[in-house]
Amino acid sequence: MTRLAGDSAAFRNVGTLRSARGLLRASLPASVGEACRLRLPSGEDLTAEVVGFDDRESQLMCFDSQTGLRPGLEIMAMGRRRSVPVGRQLLGRVIDGVGRPVDGKGPVRCLASRSEEATVPAAMERVRISQPLTTGQRVIDGLISIGRGQRIGLFAGSGVGKSTLMGEIAKGANADVNVICLVGERGREVRPFIEDCLGVEGMKRSVVVVATSDQTPLIRIKAVLTAVTIAESFRDEGKDVLFFLDSVTRLAMAQRELGLLLDEPPGSRGYPPSVLSLMANVLERLGAGSTGTITGLITVLVEGDDMDEPIADAARSILDGHIVLSRKLATAGHFPAVDALESISRLFRDITGNEHQTYAGKVRNIMATYREMEDLIQIGAYQKGTSPKVDRAIQLMPAVKMYLQQQVGEQTSWQDTEQQLKSLAEAWPFD
Repeated sequence: MTRLAGDSAAFRNVGTLRSARGLLRASLPASVGEACRLRLPSGEDLTAEVVGFDDRESQLMCFDSQTGLRPGLEIMAMGRRRSVPVGRQLLGRVIDGVGRPVDGKGPVRCLASRSEEATVPAAMERVRISQPLTTGQRVIDGLISIGRGQRIGLFAGSGVGKSTLMGEIAKGANADVNVICLVGERGREVRPFIEDCLGVEGMKRSVVVVATSDQTPLIRIKAVLTAVTIAESFRDEGKDVLFFLDSVTRLAMAQRELGLLLDEPPGSRGYPPSVLSLMANVLERLGAGSTGTITGLITVLVEGDDMDEPIADAARSILDGHIVLSRKLATAGHFPAVDALESISRLFRDITGNEHQTYAGKVRNIMATYREMEDLIQIGAYQKGTSPKVDRAIQLMPAVKMYLQQQVGEQTSWQDTEQQLKSLAEAWPFD
């Protein structure tokens, strides 16, 4: 049953259902965001939320299926907004978009709850990010270092290993808590991700919020708001939280469905203005607070591997960097399939020392030099001795590739990552 905040209203507004065409329309005076309850002839209750209004008619959407609705059904406004269960009791649990357990382990007995509508911290109240977060993945820690409280995008097409990489980071990162939101996922992929990618150890310090692709747009949106609210509660307790959202593209699609039902004007590729507003609101809630941090790893599904499609472009403008997964590397069996030259962390210089930056710059130089001549090298058109710099890059690339790749289950400490990075950099005599 969906948890709602407060239950002390002596009088409640009641109306009747007039139509159900995508959205429910009812003669009911209620505020946007207010929870409502419908009683079906079978005696079952459905929970809905007001998403808009027109004159004296409210527009609602159910959290679950609308099967069984008919004209004239009574709708009761509950006089309160939905709240989210929070607390350590959620660790190790899998819940749906409105906080109901879906893991078969019984009810979630949380001692506290909080509103899903948080106020985004003011710009001058934010704490500067200065400490790195160890992910256990050499290519990220060495060349695309992430700070505690940073928000970074994981840009990938389908089938390039982003879920596996997310699971590896969740298991190996030095964060106190993982909050993982799987929105719009295929139902069959949820259990393999939890059992194989996350594993028993990763699950012990994780909360997983799931809304599959067959569920209503509203519950997919609520899943993200629920997950962010849970992450904020842990941050306020002084925890370093690692927040995964897979994916912001599916959040945008859910909001597009809702926005078009509300007659919003469509923009590029049909995305109405509310999509960008929702993305900014969700992503700006992440970051470093006065007591703890929320580090965001946000996956972005790039349609047809188009890095400039509207959602990818909007996400890049909000996030503090991007990690690009390459289909070419993935098909070659390279894990993680991170294209380091196309990836960047905007806080790299704020969280790493001068030596680390120098080493990373030299390794990037090796990779860039080789990539520039790669086509000629592959077809045998490059003649050894033509360029000492290219010759050295060819010699060092096998060692660089070994550094960039890891086996699933392999974790590398920050110290070992830096030491291996230093060894590669010292073998490169060019600036």
